Amino acid sequence: MLRVAVVGSGPSGVYAAQTLAQQREVPGVRVDVLDRLPAPYGLVRYGVAPDHEKIKSLQGSLRTVLEDERIRFLGRVEVGGEQLSTGRLLELYHAVVYCVGAARDRLLDIPGEELAGVHSATAFVSWYSGHPDACAEEFGLPGVSSAVVIGAGNVAVDVTRILARGVPELSPTDMPQPALGALAASGLRTVAMVARRGPSQGKFTTKELRELGTLPSVDVLVDPAELALDPAYADPAAAAALPAAARRNLEVLRGWAERGPADGRRRIALRFHLRPVEVLGGPDGRVRAVRFERTLPDGLGGVTGTGTYEDLPAELVLRSVGYRGVPPAGLPFDSAKGTVPHAAGRVLRAGRASVGEYVAGWIKRGPTGVIGTNRPCAKETVSSLLQDAGALARRDLPGDPLDALRAAGLRPVLWPGWLAIEAAESELGRSLGRGSVKIPDWPGLLEAAGAETV
Repeated sequence: MLRVAVVGSGPSGVYAAQTLAQQREVPGVRVDVLDRLPAPYGLVRYGVAPDHEKIKSLQGSLRTVLEDERIRFLGRVEVGGEQLSTGRLLELYHAVVYCVGAARDRLLDIPGEELAGVHSATAFVSWYSGHPDACAEEFGLPGVSSAVVIGAGNVAVDVTRILARGVPELSPTDMPQPALGALAASGLRTVAMVARRGPSQGKFTTKELRELGTLPSVDVLVDPAELALDPAYADPAAAAALPAAARRNLEVLRGWAERGPADGRRRIALRFHLRPVEVLGGPDGRVRAVRFERTLPDGLGGVTGTGTYEDLPAELVLRSVGYRGVPPAGLPFDSAKGTVPHAAGRVLRAGRASVGEYVAGWIKRGPTGVIGTNRPCAKETVSSLLQDAGALARRDLPGDPLDALRAAGLRPVLWPGWLAIEAAESELGRSLGRGSVKIPDWPGLLEAAGAETV
């Protein structure tokens, strides 16, 4: 029997476990999927916007994999700490596949970024998605009337949409009750999503972009003069050279620019060619505005400053300008690439393959791609592992790893514990007159899991 640990229960981890369990080259493979959290599914549970039900329904497919008799879920197990080092984990399994995100948001690196009211979009997403590490976050939403989101990717679009949505549309989702209540009390009137480059260089998908125009009682405002700064906007030849998605985005924006404002209760302003240079604060130490410099295309795919500035009012600022890699404890790390060095998924230590250690997902390739990108990524890694299986399986193991984890003081949440959390979230939703509602804090999750299943 080949015993494998997969660290991380998001899509990349589940796809790796599925590929291992379903392959026929090496019989008798058993997989333990470990996660620091007591709940599985990674960013599908804690990163996909609550109003994106179609994407969140992927949890059903991930559930089917984790219920396979050859796969065991062990939640509430943190790898890399005092209780369970990467070295100790490798003593308990023939092979370990690390499928962790390894990314945090990038900073703007401008004056005033430390002011109260300035946050990362990543933290905001974690908060409204019910991540237990984010339940104590304070975004000061009650009384906020204006917000600025800096970035031009799908995460920026997501947080803009959530801020502009009304409570009636969010109430049917699984958003935690505290987050729903804070958004209801915000009084938000204007959300500006600001990009330093032009619309043809936006990283958002057309589907996400179009959603902004479907929000009830929300106007989407686009300045035609800013669109005109993009060479592809008025030049058919330049537009034809763009990828199809960029051309579609331009047409959506063109339609909004030509339509003009209506009379919505809230407004989303999509701004382009503005580079943040300073966050301005008031005497209370909170953000009151963001100063931007007007930019123009430099002809090389980037932009250059013009020396002209504009201040946008903001009582809340969310930055969404990309991610930076975080070195995982106990593994080598390439700080320039933000990934673990590897060869086809095999972890490299000092340039040589580390026997039994593998990576998949963001920690392998960086924060790129969509959910589906994780499947071929995981398959490549598992293929490397299976090629090594003959040598790996020769090593004797000490017994059931679960016994060793408990002996080290860990109390893993098993699959029945997760099912108990699901049941508790359904009951919480019923008590609030809603559907299933996430439990957003560690004590609540562990209490729901139940001592007898931990």
